Amino acid sequence: MKTGCYTAIITPFAGDVVDYEGLDRLVDFQIAGGITGVLAVGTTGESPSLSWDEHNQVVERVAKKTKDQCLCIAGTGSNNTRESLEATSHATGAGVDAVLLVDPYYNGPSSLEIRREYIEPVAAAFPDLEIIPYVIPGRTGTQLLPEDLALASQRYKNVATVKEATGNLENMKRTRSCCGPDFTILSGDDGMTFDMMTDADISAAGVISVVSNVAPAAMTQLVALLANQEHAAAEKLCRDLAPLFGLVTVSTTEATPFGDVTARFRNPVAIKTLMAILGMPGGGCRRPLGKITRNGIDFVIETVRKVQAANPAILAPAAEFFNIDIDQRLNDEGIREALIYTDY
Repeated sequence: MKTGCYTAIITPFAGDVVDYEGLDRLVDFQIAGGITGVLAVGTTGESPSLSWDEHNQVVERVAKKTKDQCLCIAGTGSNNTRESLEATSHATGAGVDAVLLVDPYYNGPSSLEIRREYIEPVAAAFPDLEIIPYVIPGRTGTQLLPEDLALASQRYKNVATVKEATGNLENMKRTRSCCGPDFTILSGDDGMTFDMMTDADISAAGVISVVSNVAPAAMTQLVALLANQEHAAAEKLCRDLAPLFGLVTVSTTEATPFGDVTARFRNPVAIKTLMAILGMPGGGCRRPLGKITRNGIDFVIETVRKVQAANPAILAPAAEFFNIDIDQRLNDEGIREALIYTDY
């Protein structure tokens, strides 16, 4: 994949039904923001809770909207290689540019098995399609190691990119060492993009972003500045964006009759909460993901206020595109109350 910012787009819902018209508007917003590409039905798109029919319809919709506008990646990973082959076949027919294969979760194959029984069979079956392994052990409980990634890349020329979300800079350096200078490393973590792109031992080419759901132009600009070695300007923009990076996972302390507990709201709960506050298409998350707590929404609102104070241009494109008054919505108690659990 080429240098740039790719949005792991949310899947909007109207009630419990996929909001396909809302999805179209979100993709149009991404294109207007100059995004390099859109990833459909990744983790941020709630792929685990979509039916395969919904999954395929979202891929078709995004592929159609992005055609000749930006690149399209489809999430076709599974913990079942047969399912991944079927999903990749559908995505190929829909006209996507690449597919993303998350490491098989729950059944936890070894790195050797991930390569031989998962990545390589898909790469062999679709030699003209770019296959992007997605390494995120914090969610999957397993990991494709740099050595096996390099072997797959040597054997299959369409394995030339990885989405790296280990959070481990040493692992990323090992990936570069094993895979060579022409291999593409994309950050899978907004908050690590600066370090990954400026470290010569990693030399990442960009990011598959969550934050770009609400700020595609700013995240695209950040990657462009880094790619052009304009580090001072990139550092300033990264600092202004940083509060949004904290929304990928939000942890709060909640009181229960049995003592305090930590409530950890993982992606995309907080980003969809933010989008609802802003008035963008999104809806809630599909069960078992749910609403955020009062403490959580306080954190989200405070995050937006920090961003607005530091650099209002970051969210200005969303306000203009969706015709919203951000300050008014931040102070609307009705919006706030509708988005939270009323008690623990």
